[in-house]
Amino acid sequence: MPRDHAQSAEPLDPGVRAPAPRAADRAPGEAETPFLELLARGASADAYEQPVLLARAEDGPAERIAALERAKLLALRVRSELEGRRRREAELSALFETAHDLAGLRDLDAVLRAIVQRARSLLGTDVAYLSLNDPARGDTYMRVTEGSVAARFQQLRLGMGEGLGGLVAQTARPYVTDDYFKDARFQHTHNIDAGVRDEGLVAILGVPLMLGHHVIGVLFAADRRARVFEREQIALLGSFAALAAAAIDTANLLAETRSALAELERANEIIRDRSGVIERASDVHDRLAELVLRGGGVHDVAAAVSQVLAGTVEFTEAAAAPAGALESSHAEGHAVRHEDDWIAAVSAGGELLGALVLRGHPGLDPVDQLTLERAAMVTSLLLLARRSAAEAEQRVRGELLDDLLDARDRDPRLLRDRAARLRADLDATHVVLAARLDATAPDADQEADARRRLWAAASHLAATRHGLAAARDGGTVLLLPLDVRDTATDLARRTARALGTAVHEAVTVGASAPVGDLAARPEAVAAAYAEARRCLDALRLLNRSGDGAAAEDFGFLGLLLAGDRDIAGFVDRTIGQVVTYDERRGTELVRTLDAYFACGMSPARTKDELHVHVNTVAQRLERVGRLLGDDWQSPARALEIQLALRLHRLSGPAQH
Repeated sequence: MPRDHAQSAEPLDPGVRAPAPRAADRAPGEAETPFLELLARGASADAYEQPVLLARAEDGPAERIAALERAKLLALRVRSELEGRRRREAELSALFETAHDLAGLRDLDAVLRAIVQRARSLLGTDVAYLSLNDPARGDTYMRVTEGSVAARFQQLRLGMGEGLGGLVAQTARPYVTDDYFKDARFQHTHNIDAGVRDEGLVAILGVPLMLGHHVIGVLFAADRRARVFEREQIALLGSFAALAAAAIDTANLLAETRSALAELERANEIIRDRSGVIERASDVHDRLAELVLRGGGVHDVAAAVSQVLAGTVEFTEAAAAPAGALESSHAEGHAVRHEDDWIAAVSAGGELLGALVLRGHPGLDPVDQLTLERAAMVTSLLLLARRSAAEAEQRVRGELLDDLLDARDRDPRLLRDRAARLRADLDATHVVLAARLDATAPDADQEADARRRLWAAASHLAATRHGLAAARDGGTVLLLPLDVRDTATDLARRTARALGTAVHEAVTVGASAPVGDLAARPEAVAAAYAEARRCLDALRLLNRSGDGAAAEDFGFLGLLLAGDRDIAGFVDRTIGQVVTYDERRGTELVRTLDAYFACGMSPARTKDELHVHVNTVAQRLERVGRLLGDDWQSPARALEIQLALRLHRLSGPAQH
């Protein structure tokens, strides 16, 4: 025996540790280990080549090297996913921090600077800046800059429609340019180009700051080198822009509130010279301030003023108040007497929101009159704040539904998070409903107003039902959860009634079949919306205006309305119980039905066709009646049953 073989047969000394196997000789199952270690310590991407290079240097087996290559690619994918998640966590953290700053807003400039700084940091750009429109001068000016070094750039004022910012402001959409000076989509001016050249900017991304439908400014991120901004980065900057617009809106509301409080203070100055009413006026001020701070409503304000004035104060809608007195109060800015009542208009920005009415109190001294007027002012502020909050939520709900309809966001986790913040559950079964007003307005302005009222009513309904609503295609689309005790038809009819009552006009509603798992399948929302619109069109063609229905209500015509031509569903709804009965019991009810209709619904001819006794035919038809209902031989039902039988026969296996 050769010496080396003899030595290998000797037992190893227990105190001597065997040498570690080379990387090339390890078992293929251990290929993942070095990459897991690299992942654990957060190594750079280059480090993932080392295990493969080492195995090749040791001249390891080909299958071992191949296993390492596969493990390397998998580890790099995991590393990339972890990096992406860390980046998204950082983005969400920055947005939450900014929202927290906004919640405790004290200094608008400080909040805007924080937004611009975080946008620049997260997007990794050289410069970030924010411009605001100046309606008085008709141009746009730099409000906040971060990373800028050129004084001329920081002091730029842009005319409306000039530069990249002008294009964003005109279209109310984000725009990006990889090379500013070579981009001809927007108007170049000497002043703007000189400022951009001084700053050395090349790639610029701009997103609009929106308040309602109006652009109030633009948020920019820019680099001093050519760069392509990714879709996620554009969306992130858009989120920061929304927060900046909210900060500006909040600051404006605070300014209006401070102005109103200043007005209340001036009223206190007027009544301080009257010792008999000072305590009462102070009580009014304290009560109203407390109501505002604790989130009270307009009826709480009316109740508080009723106690102070020792009378009955009510808030009424503008249509319910005396028209002449209401117009006088609105024009003069003071409470006016109407018979034994006093009317104080509740208005904001020229819009009449309602009135505070002091009942049965003809004698009112100037101080009490001023108290009623200030209560009307606080009421208008509360109504504006409530409207602003409702409109903001409606916009967010509409944006999420628009994204689902357009399948822009395909990340199920993000879709679920956005829906959860609106108290909606995308994992529940939903129905898509298309709603439209039936009446035709005499002019474009009235039609637009009617559509806004329909959208507002639909948004309110969606909010109370934990659903979503958006204006689309001249009408409104809703995404509402379906209760287990309801059908799509029930939901469509109930929605048509609710919307019609809210807008005082007939509203027709078409519904899709129930759809589920919307976060993972956002494209299903668009398909369901198309089906709901077809159902809506069918209702209007059938002169069923003001009604609601789903495709299943149209029987076999529903096959023409359904987007996916649900033949199996139609067959199951029409003769499914008979088919199931045959499958479970081995009977021939389906064959008997086929023969019965083919023989002109004659039992005598049917028994000859089937070669059975006529009593057998009668018994089978009696069983069919119990399964399908007593009216199964009526003309309408018979037509649907015959169509279902033919579709069932055609969709089944070929007969040989």
